[in-house]
Amino acid sequence: MPTERSAGLAGITVLVTRPAHQSQHLCELIEGDGGRVIRFPVIDIAPPADPSAATRVVEHLDNFDIAIFISANAVDHGIELIRRVRGHLPARLTLAAIGKATAERLEQQWRHVDICPSAGYNSEALLATAAMQSVSGTRIVIFRGIGGRELLGDTLRQRGATVEYADVYQRIKPEPAGRPLFQDYSRGNIDAVVVTSNEGLENLLELVGDAGRKLLLNRPLALLSQRGAALATARGFTGPMLVAAEATDEALVDVIRQWWSTTGVAGQRK
Repeated sequence: MPTERSAGLAGITVLVTRPAHQSQHLCELIEGDGGRVIRFPVIDIAPPADPSAATRVVEHLDNFDIAIFISANAVDHGIELIRRVRGHLPARLTLAAIGKATAERLEQQWRHVDICPSAGYNSEALLATAAMQSVSGTRIVIFRGIGGRELLGDTLRQRGATVEYADVYQRIKPEPAGRPLFQDYSRGNIDAVVVTSNEGLENLLELVGDAGRKLLLNRPLALLSQRGAALATARGFTGPMLVAAEATDEALVDVIRQWWSTTGVAGQRK
């Protein structure tokens, strides 16, 4: 039962679309602030079907100067592969993280991060750091998921670095079968939707079908980037775009709370 102090989301129902293994903390924050959560993961994270390419990169990790991790999933799967293949990270390897949450995860799993943007949580923010300006002649490995953005690697190559990718996980769209929860609770009772990636947004629209689309297109979206907001608009979403100040669960809850405080209880649903 939320206390009076922690009831900033009282009366709200939030659809959380994060992968199941990454949504617990966010759901607890929403529920702890008085809100209700519908868990509806639209992406599953799994190891690559063929890990041989990433394994070869890890086997030669001593040849690299900088290792960049682009997400918490990249940390979890990358460190697992490193421990399995070679046991440890080279002591001389400079570690870089694309944002605060990824840096925290890397520090939990291994050690202190050397390079991380002080503001922002994307490739552009990392590329803007002083450490990423003079990389000519350095060898850089980027731990990521299959099919990730090429901007980071392409820009570092333009700056004179040698770049290789270690694709250590893949994103899978879950099967829609066996998901009665969405049908049970989607009869106009969703106030906001959390979507934390462009791929997740596309998967959400496919998984809910035509009826779900009609329900969700006018709902507020809590997002992590303006890129996500632009894609949502292009896909027909007309509700408020609630872009978090940073890529953390706390920031997502804050931006939902700010919107909810001006909207009132569920009478705003249409």
